[in-house]
Amino acid sequence: VVLAVDPWALLQPGFWLSFVAVGVLFAGVGHEAADTPRTLRARLLGLLREQWLITLALAPLTLLFFGQVSLIGLLANLLAIPWVTLGVTPLALLGTLWSPLWDAAAWAVQLLGALLTQLAGLPLATLAVAQAPLWAGLAAVLGGLLLVLRLPWPVRLAGLPLLPPALLWQPHAPPPGQFELLAADVGQGNAVLVRTASHALLYDTGPRYANDSDAGQRVLVPLLRAQGVRLDTLVLSHRDSDHTGGAASVLGAQPQARLLSSLDAAHELLAGQASQRCEAGQRWIWDGVQFEVLHPRPEDYGRVRRSNALSCVLRVSSGAQTALLTGDIEKEQEARLLAEGAALRADWLLVPHHGSKTSSTAAFLDAVAPRWALVQAGYRNRYGHPATEVLARYAEREVRLLDSAGCGAASWASAQADRVRCERIERRRYWQHLPSGE
Repeated sequence: VVLAVDPWALLQPGFWLSFVAVGVLFAGVGHEAADTPRTLRARLLGLLREQWLITLALAPLTLLFFGQVSLIGLLANLLAIPWVTLGVTPLALLGTLWSPLWDAAAWAVQLLGALLTQLAGLPLATLAVAQAPLWAGLAAVLGGLLLVLRLPWPVRLAGLPLLPPALLWQPHAPPPGQFELLAADVGQGNAVLVRTASHALLYDTGPRYANDSDAGQRVLVPLLRAQGVRLDTLVLSHRDSDHTGGAASVLGAQPQARLLSSLDAAHELLAGQASQRCEAGQRWIWDGVQFEVLHPRPEDYGRVRRSNALSCVLRVSSGAQTALLTGDIEKEQEARLLAEGAALRADWLLVPHHGSKTSSTAAFLDAVAPRWALVQAGYRNRYGHPATEVLARYAEREVRLLDSAGCGAASWASAQADRVRCERIERRRYWQHLPSGE
C-alpha cells in the first residue's frame, strides 16, 4: 500500500528501517495464548526484549545507510516509546476536546527532545565506522536478521561471521611514498582531502550555506567518517567564508586535528584551538611524501590587507608526482612566487581563485605546466567562475581542465597520475541531465 502511494519510498532509509523493525517484531517475538495472564514484570521484560531485538536487527542497516550506529538507541527507545505512547499521543488526541492539552502535549515533546539531546551528547553515544561496500553491508543485514529470528541456535549463530566485514572494513590507503587527493563537491568553495599511507590533511572546508548549514556538516564530516579518516592537519588557506565555512563542524568532529592557517589571531575559529600560522618554508614529511608551504611570507602578516593575498599555498610531492593547492592567490602573488623561484612545477593544480580572471596568468601556468587542473566552483555561480579568458589560457596549453560542477567529487592518485575519477560521471544518477553529444 505504501509503495502504491509513494513508489519512491524504496529509496528512503526510513522505509527499510520501519518495515524491517515491524517484520522483526512479527518474526522474532513469541506469541502467547490470548487468555494467558501477563504480570507487569512480564510485560516490562517483553518490552525490553522487543526493543533489544529491533536494536540488534537494525544496527547493520544503520551502518549500511549512515556509516554509524547508536550505542544508546536501546535506552533512548525505552524512554521515548512509553513517553510518546502513554503521554504525548493521549494528550494530543484529548486536545481536540480541550485545547489547553495541546500545550501540555507540546511541553511533553520538548521535554523528551531535551532528554534525547542530552543522551546524544554523551561520550560514545554513537559508533562510526568506515562505509563498507554494498556486499558487506547486505551480509551484515542478513547476519543481524539471523541472530534475532526465532530459529535454532546453530542457525542463528551462523549470522555472527557475517557481521565483521561491515564493522571492520577499512578503505584502501595509498602505499608508502604515494598520496591521493579527493576534491569534494562543496559548491562555491575549496575543500581537498590529501591522504598518505597513514596520515590525512584537509585543505579548506568549503562554504557556509546558511546559519544552520555548512559544507562541513553536510559534506565533509560524513565524507571523512565514510572514508574512515582521522585528520592530522586542517589547513585553512585564508579567512573567506567559502574556504572556512565548514571549519567549525569539521573541528567539532575531528578535535585532534592540528590547525594551520593564515587567520588573524582574533578570528573566532582560533578561540580555544591550538593553531599555527602557515608561513613559506614550513616543511614536513608523511610516509615518504613531502609537504611544503610556499606562501605567504612571515612579513606578509600585518602588512597585507586583502585576505586572498594571504592564501596558504601548499605543495605536495611524492618525488615523481606533485600537486599544488593555491587557495585564492591572484596575479600579484603568482608573480611573487615566480620571482622567488618557488618550486611550482606540478602535475595536478587546484586552479587559483576558482578560475577568476585575476589569477592563472600565462607565466604562472607556464611555470606550473600541469597535466590536470581542477576548478572548484559552484554551478552557474554569481561570480562567473571560471572566466572565459582563463579557460582559454588552460586550453592553449592543452591542460586537462575539470570543474566540480561537471565532475562532482574528483579523485587523483600520484600512483595513477594519468587518470582522474569524476564521481558525477563514474556514478551518474539517471535523473542527471546528460548534455547532447556525451
